[in-house]
Amino acid sequence: MCLPSEIVADLAGLVGSAHVRDAADLAGRDPGVDPRNFGAGLLVRPADTGEVAAVLAYCNARRIGVVPQGGRTGLAGGAESRPGELVLSLERLDRIETLDPWSRTAVAGAGVTLAALATAAAAHGLSPGIDLGARASATLGGLVSTNAGGNGAFRHGTMRTRVLGLEAVLASGAVLDALGRVRKRNEGLAVEQLLIGAEGTLGVVTRVALELVAADRRAATALVAVEDAARAVELVRRVRAAGSLEALALEFLSGNHARAACRALGARELEPIAAAPYLVLVEVAGVDEAATAEALVELLATASAAGIVGEALVAQHEGQRQTMWRLREDWAIDRERPGGLWYDVSVPLDGLAGYLERCREQLATHDASLDVVVIGHLGDGNLHVTVNAERPISERYEEIAPIVADGLAALGGSFSAEHGIGLEKRATLARLGDPTRLALMRAIKGLLDPNGILNPGKVLTDALAGARGRRDG
Repeated sequence: MCLPSEIVADLAGLVGSAHVRDAADLAGRDPGVDPRNFGAGLLVRPADTGEVAAVLAYCNARRIGVVPQGGRTGLAGGAESRPGELVLSLERLDRIETLDPWSRTAVAGAGVTLAALATAAAAHGLSPGIDLGARASATLGGLVSTNAGGNGAFRHGTMRTRVLGLEAVLASGAVLDALGRVRKRNEGLAVEQLLIGAEGTLGVVTRVALELVAADRRAATALVAVEDAARAVELVRRVRAAGSLEALALEFLSGNHARAACRALGARELEPIAAAPYLVLVEVAGVDEAATAEALVELLATASAAGIVGEALVAQHEGQRQTMWRLREDWAIDRERPGGLWYDVSVPLDGLAGYLERCREQLATHDASLDVVVIGHLGDGNLHVTVNAERPISERYEEIAPIVADGLAALGGSFSAEHGIGLEKRATLARLGDPTRLALMRAIKGLLDPNGILNPGKVLTDALAGARGRRDG
Protein backbone atom coordinates (compact mmCIF):
# COMPACT_ATOMS: atom_id res chain seq x y z
CA MET A 1 0.00 0.00 0.00
CA CYS A 2 1.53 3.32 -1.08
CA LEU A 3 1.23 6.41 1.06
CA PRO A 4 -1.79 8.61 0.24
CA SER A 5 -1.36 11.74 -1.86
CA GLU A 6 -2.09 14.09 1.04
CA ILE A 7 0.90 12.71 2.95
CA VAL A 8 3.11 13.10 -0.13
CA ALA A 9 1.92 16.70 -0.41
CA ASP A 10 2.74 17.34 3.25
CA LEU A 11 6.23 15.93 2.78
CA ALA A 12 6.72 18.14 -0.26
CA GLY A 13 5.87 21.08 1.95
CA LEU A 14 8.66 20.07 4.32
CA VAL A 15 11.49 19.50 1.82
CA GLY A 16 10.26 21.08 -1.42
CA SER A 17 8.34 19.34 -4.18
CA ALA A 18 11.54 18.96 -6.25
CA HIS A 19 12.92 16.71 -3.54
CA VAL A 20 10.10 14.20 -3.30
CA ARG A 21 10.44 11.35 -5.78
CA ASP A 22 7.65 8.87 -6.51
CA ALA A 23 7.79 5.40 -8.04
CA ALA A 24 7.84 6.74 -11.59
CA ASP A 25 10.80 8.99 -10.78
CA LEU A 26 12.64 6.14 -9.09
CA ALA A 27 12.10 3.67 -11.93
CA GLY A 28 15.04 5.10 -13.86
CA ARG A 29 17.29 5.50 -10.86
CA ASP A 30 19.91 3.00 -9.69
CA PRO A 31 18.63 1.34 -6.48
CA GLY A 32 22.16 0.31 -5.54
CA VAL A 33 23.29 -3.15 -4.49
CA ASP A 34 19.82 -4.33 -3.46
CA PRO A 35 16.96 -3.97 -6.00
CA ARG A 36 14.53 -3.81 -3.06
CA ASN A 37 15.94 -0.49 -1.83
CA PHE A 38 13.32 1.57 -3.66
CA GLY A 39 10.47 -0.76 -2.80
CA ALA A 40 8.67 2.00 -0.92
CA GLY A 41 8.09 3.86 -4.17
CA LEU A 42 8.63 7.18 -2.38
CA LEU A 43 11.89 9.00 -1.59
CA VAL A 44 12.43 12.35 0.13
CA ARG A 45 15.68 14.34 0.05
CA PRO A 46 16.01 16.75 2.99
CA ALA A 47 18.59 19.51 2.64
CA ASP A 48 19.80 19.73 6.23
CA THR A 49 19.35 18.55 9.79
CA GLY A 50 16.31 20.78 10.29
CA GLU A 51 14.47 19.20 7.38
CA VAL A 52 15.44 15.69 8.55
CA ALA A 53 13.98 16.55 11.97
CA ALA A 54 10.77 17.87 10.41
CA VAL A 55 10.30 14.74 8.29
CA LEU A 56 10.90 12.40 11.22
CA ALA A 57 8.58 14.31 13.55
CA TYR A 58 5.86 14.19 10.88
CA CYS A 59 6.33 10.48 10.22
CA ASN A 60 6.48 9.62 13.90
CA ALA A 61 3.16 11.35 14.53
CA ARG A 62 1.58 9.36 11.71
CA ARG A 63 3.37 6.04 12.32
CA ILE A 64 5.03 6.06 8.87
CA GLY A 65 8.08 3.85 8.53
CA VAL A 66 11.27 5.66 7.50
CA VAL A 67 14.21 3.89 5.83
CA PRO A 68 17.39 6.03 5.90
CA GLN A 69 19.67 5.59 2.89
CA GLY A 70 23.15 6.75 1.98
CA GLY A 71 25.03 5.32 -0.98
CA ARG A 72 22.91 2.12 -1.07
CA THR A 73 26.01 -0.09 -1.03
CA GLY A 74 24.96 -2.23 1.96
CA LEU A 75 25.03 -5.99 1.53
CA ALA A 76 22.69 -7.18 4.28
CA GLY A 77 19.35 -5.68 3.22
CA GLY A 78 19.58 -2.82 5.71
CA ALA A 79 18.32 -0.24 3.19
CA GLU A 80 15.45 -2.33 1.78
CA SER A 81 12.12 -0.48 1.81
CA ARG A 82 8.50 -1.51 1.27
CA PRO A 83 5.20 0.08 0.22
CA GLY A 84 3.73 2.19 3.02
CA GLU A 85 7.19 3.39 4.07
CA LEU A 86 9.35 6.18 2.71
CA VAL A 87 13.03 6.36 1.88
CA LEU A 88 14.92 9.17 3.59
CA SER A 89 17.91 9.91 1.37
CA LEU A 90 20.79 11.83 2.96
CA GLU A 91 22.44 12.58 -0.39
CA ARG A 92 21.95 16.36 -0.13
CA LEU A 93 23.83 16.51 3.17
CA ASP A 94 27.02 16.38 1.13
CA ARG A 95 29.18 19.23 2.44
CA ILE A 96 32.59 18.90 4.08
CA GLU A 97 32.23 21.65 6.64
CA THR A 98 35.71 21.72 8.12
CA LEU A 99 38.97 19.89 7.56
CA ASP A 100 41.69 20.92 9.98
CA PRO A 101 45.10 19.45 9.09
CA TRP A 102 46.64 20.53 12.40
CA SER A 103 44.16 18.72 14.64
CA ARG A 104 43.62 16.06 11.94
CA THR A 105 39.86 16.30 12.15
CA ALA A 106 37.03 16.73 9.69
CA VAL A 107 33.35 17.56 10.12
CA ALA A 108 31.12 16.51 7.25
CA GLY A 109 27.54 15.81 6.34
CA ALA A 110 26.19 12.28 6.30
CA GLY A 111 25.87 12.36 2.50
CA VAL A 112 29.57 12.98 1.84
CA THR A 113 31.11 10.00 0.07
CA LEU A 114 34.20 8.30 1.41
CA ALA A 115 36.01 9.09 -1.84
CA ALA A 116 35.18 12.81 -1.55
CA LEU A 117 36.53 12.98 1.99
CA ALA A 118 39.63 10.98 1.01
CA THR A 119 40.35 13.39 -1.85
CA ALA A 120 39.95 16.44 0.39
CA ALA A 121 42.12 14.90 3.11
CA ALA A 122 44.83 13.84 0.64
CA ALA A 123 45.44 17.50 -0.25
CA HIS A 124 46.77 17.87 3.30
CA GLY A 125 48.69 14.58 3.41
CA LEU A 126 45.91 12.94 5.40
CA SER A 127 43.43 10.08 5.05
CA PRO A 128 40.07 9.11 6.61
CA GLY A 129 41.79 5.99 7.97
CA ILE A 130 39.24 3.72 6.34
CA ASP A 131 38.95 2.40 2.79
CA LEU A 132 36.73 -0.08 0.98
CA GLY A 133 35.76 -1.04 -2.53
CA ALA A 134 32.53 1.01 -2.57
CA ARG A 135 34.41 4.21 -1.71
CA ALA A 136 32.94 6.20 -4.60
CA SER A 137 29.35 5.57 -3.47
CA ALA A 138 29.44 4.75 0.24
CA THR A 139 28.56 7.76 2.40
CA LEU A 140 29.79 8.72 5.85
CA GLY A 141 26.35 8.36 7.39
CA GLY A 142 26.03 4.83 6.06
CA LEU A 143 29.57 3.94 7.10
CA VAL A 144 28.86 5.13 10.65
CA SER A 145 25.47 3.42 10.78
CA THR A 146 26.95 0.05 9.75
CA ASN A 147 30.24 0.53 11.64
CA ALA A 148 32.08 -0.21 8.40
CA GLY A 149 35.53 -1.76 8.47
CA GLY A 150 37.33 -2.24 5.16
CA ASN A 151 40.87 -3.21 4.34
CA GLY A 152 42.58 -0.88 6.82
CA ALA A 153 40.62 -1.77 9.95
CA PHE A 154 43.50 -3.81 11.36
CA ARG A 155 45.54 -0.59 11.42
CA HIS A 156 43.06 2.19 12.19
CA GLY A 157 39.99 0.40 13.53
CA THR A 158 36.43 0.43 12.25
CA MET A 159 34.27 3.55 11.94
CA ARG A 160 33.54 3.38 15.65
CA THR A 161 37.22 4.15 16.22
CA ARG A 162 37.32 6.93 13.64
CA VAL A 163 34.27 8.84 14.97
CA LEU A 164 34.97 11.67 17.41
CA GLY A 165 31.40 12.89 17.55
CA LEU A 166 28.15 13.01 15.63
CA GLU A 167 24.84 14.74 15.20
CA ALA A 168 21.69 12.68 14.74
CA VAL A 169 17.93 13.06 14.65
CA LEU A 170 15.83 10.73 16.78
CA ALA A 171 12.48 9.27 15.79
CA SER A 172 10.63 12.07 17.55
CA GLY A 173 12.45 14.73 15.55
CA ALA A 174 14.64 15.70 18.49
CA VAL A 175 18.25 16.47 17.52
CA LEU A 176 21.10 14.83 19.41
CA ASP A 177 24.10 17.17 19.25
CA ALA A 178 27.28 15.32 20.21
CA LEU A 179 29.50 16.73 17.48
CA GLY A 180 32.71 17.09 19.50
CA ARG A 181 36.09 17.11 17.74
CA VAL A 182 38.24 15.81 20.59
CA ARG A 183 39.08 12.26 21.61
CA LYS A 184 38.83 12.87 25.37
CA ARG A 185 35.23 13.73 26.15
CA ASN A 186 33.72 12.24 29.30
CA GLU A 187 30.32 13.88 29.83
CA GLY A 188 28.30 11.00 31.20
CA LEU A 189 26.95 8.19 29.07
CA ALA A 190 28.18 8.37 25.47
CA VAL A 191 24.70 7.78 24.10
CA GLU A 192 25.80 8.85 20.62
CA GLN A 193 27.88 5.67 20.45
CA LEU A 194 24.63 3.69 20.35
CA LEU A 195 23.93 5.02 16.87
CA ILE A 196 27.22 3.69 15.46
CA GLY A 197 26.38 0.31 13.99
CA ALA A 198 22.64 0.67 14.72
CA GLU A 199 21.80 0.68 10.97
CA GLY A 200 19.41 3.59 11.25
CA THR A 201 17.12 1.83 13.73
CA LEU A 202 17.75 4.25 16.61
CA GLY A 203 18.25 7.58 14.84
CA VAL A 204 19.39 9.18 11.60
CA VAL A 205 23.01 10.36 11.56
CA THR A 206 23.21 13.78 9.87
CA ARG A 207 26.75 15.08 10.58
CA VAL A 208 29.95 13.36 11.65
CA ALA A 209 33.25 14.48 13.18
CA LEU A 210 36.10 12.15 12.24
CA GLU A 211 39.70 11.77 13.27
CA LEU A 212 41.99 11.63 10.26
CA VAL A 213 45.35 9.85 9.99
CA ALA A 214 48.55 10.53 8.08
CA ALA A 215 48.37 9.40 4.46
CA ASP A 216 50.31 6.26 3.68
CA ARG A 217 53.90 6.52 2.55
CA ARG A 218 55.06 5.08 -0.76
CA ALA A 219 54.12 1.43 -0.99
CA ALA A 220 55.18 -1.83 -2.58
CA THR A 221 52.47 -4.26 -3.64
CA ALA A 222 52.62 -7.97 -4.39
CA LEU A 223 50.18 -10.69 -5.39
CA VAL A 224 51.26 -13.98 -3.85
CA ALA A 225 50.09 -17.57 -4.42
CA VAL A 226 49.65 -19.89 -1.43
CA GLU A 227 48.47 -23.48 -1.16
CA ASP A 228 46.20 -23.08 1.84
CA ALA A 229 44.87 -20.65 4.45
CA ALA A 230 47.43 -21.75 7.04
CA ARG A 231 50.24 -20.60 4.77
CA ALA A 232 48.41 -17.35 4.10
CA VAL A 233 48.21 -16.67 7.83
CA GLU A 234 51.90 -17.47 8.24
CA LEU A 235 52.74 -15.01 5.46
CA VAL A 236 50.74 -12.36 7.27
CA ARG A 237 52.65 -13.10 10.48
CA ARG A 238 55.95 -12.66 8.66
CA VAL A 239 54.94 -9.41 7.00
CA ARG A 240 53.76 -7.91 10.27
CA ALA A 241 56.93 -9.07 12.04
CA ALA A 242 59.22 -7.44 9.46
CA GLY A 243 60.72 -4.46 11.25
CA SER A 244 61.52 -2.50 8.09
CA LEU A 245 58.02 -2.80 6.63
CA GLU A 246 54.66 -1.38 7.67
CA ALA A 247 51.73 -3.52 6.53
CA LEU A 248 49.13 -1.39 4.74
CA ALA A 249 46.88 -4.13 3.37
CA LEU A 250 46.74 -7.91 3.74
CA GLU A 251 43.95 -9.18 1.52
CA PHE A 252 42.88 -12.79 0.93
CA LEU A 253 41.38 -14.27 -2.26
CA SER A 254 40.36 -17.78 -3.14
CA GLY A 255 41.61 -18.90 -6.53
CA ASN A 256 38.14 -19.23 -8.04
CA HIS A 257 37.42 -15.57 -7.20
CA ALA A 258 40.74 -14.51 -8.74
CA ARG A 259 40.25 -16.56 -11.89
CA ALA A 260 36.78 -15.12 -12.50
CA ALA A 261 38.13 -11.60 -12.01
CA CYS A 262 41.04 -12.31 -14.39
CA ARG A 263 38.55 -13.40 -17.04
CA ALA A 264 36.43 -10.29 -16.54
CA LEU A 265 39.36 -7.88 -16.48
CA GLY A 266 41.40 -9.56 -19.17
CA ALA A 267 44.31 -9.65 -16.71
CA ARG A 268 46.30 -12.37 -18.45
CA GLU A 269 49.55 -11.50 -16.68
CA LEU A 270 47.95 -12.49 -13.36
CA GLU A 271 46.49 -15.81 -14.55
CA PRO A 272 49.50 -17.97 -13.46
CA ILE A 273 49.16 -16.74 -9.87
CA ALA A 274 45.37 -17.00 -9.99
CA ALA A 275 45.73 -20.73 -10.72
CA ALA A 276 46.68 -21.26 -7.05
CA PRO A 277 44.12 -22.35 -4.43
CA TYR A 278 44.51 -19.02 -2.60
CA LEU A 279 46.18 -15.66 -3.12
CA VAL A 280 47.31 -12.93 -0.75
CA LEU A 281 47.51 -9.30 -1.82
CA VAL A 282 50.23 -7.66 0.25
CA GLU A 283 50.84 -3.92 0.36
CA VAL A 284 53.57 -2.45 2.55
CA ALA A 285 55.30 0.87 3.18
CA GLY A 286 58.85 1.66 4.17
CA VAL A 287 61.44 4.40 4.22
CA ASP A 288 61.47 4.85 0.43
CA GLU A 289 59.96 3.13 -2.57
CA ALA A 290 63.06 1.28 -3.78
CA ALA A 291 64.07 0.02 -0.35
CA THR A 292 60.50 -1.06 0.41
CA ALA A 293 60.20 -3.08 -2.79
CA GLU A 294 63.58 -4.69 -2.16
CA ALA A 295 62.63 -5.64 1.40
CA LEU A 296 59.34 -7.13 0.21
CA VAL A 297 61.10 -9.18 -2.49
CA GLU A 298 63.54 -10.49 0.12
CA LEU A 299 60.72 -11.41 2.50
CA LEU A 300 58.87 -13.30 -0.23
CA ALA A 301 62.05 -15.12 -1.29
CA THR A 302 62.63 -16.29 2.27
CA ALA A 303 58.99 -17.37 2.57
CA SER A 304 59.28 -19.26 -0.74
CA ALA A 305 62.39 -21.10 0.44
CA ALA A 306 60.45 -22.12 3.56
CA GLY A 307 57.61 -23.55 1.44
CA ILE A 308 55.12 -20.89 2.57
CA VAL A 309 54.44 -19.14 -0.73
CA GLY A 310 54.49 -20.13 -4.37
CA GLU A 311 54.65 -17.79 -7.33
CA ALA A 312 54.62 -14.08 -6.53
CA LEU A 313 54.52 -10.89 -8.55
CA VAL A 314 55.65 -7.52 -7.17
CA ALA A 315 53.95 -4.63 -8.98
CA GLN A 316 56.40 -2.82 -11.23
CA HIS A 317 54.28 0.26 -11.84
CA GLU A 318 51.05 1.90 -10.67
CA GLY A 319 48.97 0.39 -13.46
CA GLN A 320 49.96 -3.13 -12.42
CA ARG A 321 49.22 -2.32 -8.79
CA GLN A 322 45.75 -1.06 -9.72
CA THR A 323 45.08 -4.25 -11.70
CA MET A 324 45.94 -6.30 -8.61
CA TRP A 325 43.48 -4.28 -6.56
CA ARG A 326 40.78 -4.62 -9.21
CA LEU A 327 41.32 -8.36 -9.04
CA ARG A 328 40.56 -8.19 -5.32
CA GLU A 329 37.57 -5.85 -5.58
CA ASP A 330 35.86 -7.13 -8.73
CA TRP A 331 32.93 -9.48 -8.07
CA ALA A 332 32.91 -11.18 -11.45
CA ILE A 333 32.03 -14.46 -9.73
CA ASP A 334 28.60 -13.00 -8.87
CA ARG A 335 28.03 -12.06 -12.48
CA GLU A 336 29.04 -15.52 -13.67
CA ARG A 337 26.94 -17.27 -11.02
CA PRO A 338 24.22 -14.89 -9.81
CA GLY A 339 21.98 -15.78 -6.91
CA GLY A 340 24.73 -16.81 -4.52
CA LEU A 341 24.70 -16.40 -0.73
CA TRP A 342 26.93 -13.87 1.04
CA TYR A 343 28.21 -14.42 4.56
CA ASP A 344 30.40 -11.96 6.43
CA VAL A 345 32.34 -13.47 9.34
CA SER A 346 35.39 -12.67 11.43
CA VAL A 347 37.74 -15.26 12.89
CA PRO A 348 40.83 -14.79 15.09
CA LEU A 349 43.87 -15.52 12.94
CA ASP A 350 44.96 -18.49 15.02
CA GLY A 351 41.65 -20.22 14.22
CA LEU A 352 41.12 -19.00 10.66
CA ALA A 353 42.66 -21.87 8.71
CA GLY A 354 40.86 -24.50 10.77
CA TYR A 355 37.55 -22.67 10.48
CA LEU A 356 37.81 -22.37 6.72
CA GLU A 357 38.76 -26.02 6.29
CA ARG A 358 35.84 -27.18 8.46
CA CYS A 359 33.44 -24.86 6.65
CA ARG A 360 34.44 -26.22 3.25
CA GLU A 361 34.20 -29.83 4.42
CA GLN A 362 30.78 -29.37 6.02
CA LEU A 363 29.38 -27.57 2.97
CA ALA A 364 30.66 -30.33 0.68
CA THR A 365 29.05 -32.96 2.92
CA HIS A 366 25.80 -30.99 3.05
CA ASP A 367 25.60 -30.52 -0.73
CA ALA A 368 28.44 -31.41 -3.08
CA SER A 369 27.04 -29.08 -5.77
CA LEU A 370 27.84 -26.01 -3.68
CA ASP A 371 30.93 -23.96 -4.45
CA VAL A 372 32.71 -21.72 -1.93
CA VAL A 373 34.34 -18.41 -2.85
CA VAL A 374 36.33 -16.47 -0.28
CA ILE A 375 37.82 -13.00 -0.08
CA GLY A 376 38.72 -11.16 3.05
CA HIS A 377 40.87 -8.90 5.17
CA LEU A 378 43.56 -11.14 6.66
CA GLY A 379 44.87 -8.37 8.86
CA ASP A 380 41.83 -8.69 11.11
CA GLY A 381 40.48 -12.13 10.17
CA ASN A 382 37.40 -10.84 8.33
CA LEU A 383 36.26 -13.31 5.66
CA HIS A 384 33.54 -12.81 3.06
CA VAL A 385 32.29 -16.29 2.26
CA THR A 386 30.11 -16.68 -0.82
CA VAL A 387 28.31 -19.96 -1.43
CA ASN A 388 26.95 -20.48 -4.93
CA ALA A 389 26.02 -23.16 -7.44
CA GLU A 390 25.32 -23.51 -11.13
CA ARG A 391 21.81 -22.17 -10.56
CA PRO A 392 20.67 -19.37 -8.19
CA ILE A 393 20.24 -20.50 -4.57
CA SER A 394 19.05 -17.23 -3.00
CA GLU A 395 16.26 -19.00 -1.11
CA ARG A 396 18.72 -21.21 0.81
CA TYR A 397 20.34 -18.53 3.03
CA GLU A 398 18.93 -19.80 6.34
CA GLU A 399 19.64 -23.40 5.39
CA ILE A 400 23.35 -22.70 4.84
CA ALA A 401 23.86 -20.08 7.57
CA PRO A 402 24.40 -22.53 10.48
CA ILE A 403 27.25 -24.23 8.61
CA VAL A 404 29.01 -20.91 8.10
CA ALA A 405 28.11 -19.18 11.37
CA ASP A 406 27.83 -21.75 14.14
CA GLY A 407 30.95 -22.24 16.24
CA LEU A 408 32.42 -18.82 15.52
CA ALA A 409 31.63 -17.47 18.97
CA ALA A 410 33.55 -20.32 20.59
CA LEU A 411 36.59 -19.27 18.54
CA GLY A 412 36.20 -15.67 19.68
CA GLY A 413 34.85 -14.61 16.28
CA SER A 414 31.58 -13.25 14.91
CA PHE A 415 28.96 -14.19 12.31
CA SER A 416 28.61 -10.49 11.40
CA ALA A 417 31.92 -8.74 10.83
CA GLU A 418 31.38 -5.50 8.92
CA HIS A 419 28.22 -5.50 6.82
CA GLY A 420 25.65 -5.24 9.59
CA ILE A 421 22.58 -7.35 10.35
CA GLY A 422 19.94 -5.70 8.16
CA LEU A 423 17.33 -8.24 7.09
CA GLU A 424 19.69 -11.02 6.09
CA LYS A 425 21.19 -11.90 9.47
CA ARG A 426 18.21 -11.27 11.75
CA ALA A 427 17.44 -14.96 12.25
CA THR A 428 21.09 -15.75 12.95
CA LEU A 429 21.26 -12.92 15.48
CA ALA A 430 18.10 -14.17 17.18
CA ARG A 431 19.51 -17.71 17.29
CA LEU A 432 23.10 -16.99 18.31
CA GLY A 433 22.92 -13.63 20.07
CA ASP A 434 23.43 -13.42 23.83
CA PRO A 435 19.94 -13.23 25.42
CA THR A 436 20.88 -10.44 27.81
CA ARG A 437 22.36 -8.37 25.02
CA LEU A 438 19.31 -8.91 22.82
CA ALA A 439 17.01 -7.86 25.65
CA LEU A 440 19.01 -4.65 26.10
CA MET A 441 18.86 -3.98 22.36
CA ARG A 442 15.07 -4.32 22.39
CA ALA A 443 14.78 -2.05 25.43
CA ILE A 444 16.93 0.65 23.83
CA LYS A 445 14.95 0.42 20.59
CA GLY A 446 11.72 0.83 22.55
CA LEU A 447 13.10 3.85 24.41
CA LEU A 448 14.45 5.74 21.40
CA ASP A 449 11.85 4.68 18.82
CA PRO A 450 8.68 3.68 20.69
CA ASN A 451 6.53 3.74 17.57
CA GLY A 452 8.93 1.60 15.57
CA ILE A 453 9.20 3.97 12.60
CA LEU A 454 12.99 3.86 12.08
CA ASN A 455 14.10 1.27 9.54
CA PRO A 456 11.25 -1.09 10.46
CA GLY A 457 12.00 -4.78 10.62
CA LYS A 458 15.77 -4.45 10.47
CA VAL A 459 18.29 -6.01 12.89
CA LEU A 460 15.84 -7.36 15.49
CA THR A 461 13.08 -9.77 14.51
CA ASP A 462 10.73 -8.91 17.35
CA ALA A 463 11.71 -5.52 18.79
CA LEU A 464 8.43 -3.77 18.04
CA ALA A 465 5.43 -4.31 15.81
CA GLY A 466 6.78 -1.48 13.64
CA ALA A 467 5.03 1.27 11.78
CA ARG A 468 3.50 -0.92 9.07
CA GLY A 469 2.11 -3.44 11.55
CA ARG A 470 0.44 -0.70 13.57
CA ARG A 471 -0.99 0.96 10.48
CA ASP A 472 -2.24 -2.18 8.72
CA GLY A 473 -3.09 -4.37 11.68
